[in-house]
Amino acid sequence: MTRFPIGLIILVIVTILIFFGFAQRALDRMRLTDRAALVVIAALIIGSFIDIPVPGGRYPVSVNVGGALVPVGLAIYLLVKAGTTREWVRALGASLVTALSVFVVGSLLKTGDPRSRFEFLDALWLYPLVAGVVAYLAGRSRRSAFIAATLGVLFLDIGYYFWLVGSGAPAGRVFIGGAGAFDAIVMAGILAVFIAEVVGEVRERLQGGPRSKGRPEELLEGLRKPLLSRDREMRKVVETQEGAQDEEGEK
Repeated sequence: MTRFPIGLIILVIVTILIFFGFAQRALDRMRLTDRAALVVIAALIIGSFIDIPVPGGRYPVSVNVGGALVPVGLAIYLLVKAGTTREWVRALGASLVTALSVFVVGSLLKTGDPRSRFEFLDALWLYPLVAGVVAYLAGRSRRSAFIAATLGVLFLDIGYYFWLVGSGAPAGRVFIGGAGAFDAIVMAGILAVFIAEVVGEVRERLQGGPRSKGRPEELLEGLRKPLLSRDREMRKVVETQEGAQDEEGEK
């Protein structure tokens, strides 16, 4: 993958959308506040310039903070907030499926080979596109789709390292989450959430709300229409006032 700062540009655009409140619904569904999302974006941007060297003998590794450690940390947070163990399994399984799909598509189309007749689409755009679509299809929920898209691309980098070790290729440094992989991870994650948001919104409107039959209450809580922070505060005030009135009535 060639280095191009498209990932940073997209993060700036997302920051603007969050600042003006256009991403509130998606963030609430992912159990993130505006402030938390902005902190994550800041960590991604700053971390993209930081590489941690890891000695590895023939194949030393550089782990990019913004492209590897921050996405993994966010994925762990989202998994902790997942409603059920089933969603855990689905998100991690979808990550493996996404990584395999990106690898297969890249191998079949021979991205990076100028002799390939399919080189009309650079790997920088192809990988996030495949990862975003497959992650949604395999993960379905917004959290699972984001986890699958980001970890799927990251797993591809990790898999490349083990392939080098197993194949005995010439010595060289391996970059995990760095260079073009950072852009691919950012684009894949945002695309997966966007697809999940659009498709999920259409499905909920057609069926009159999220399907509740047979689903645990903690999962349904994450599927219901989120309230804005102002609405939450207003609801708390109303409930407090109603409780005080009830106590006065009992006296």
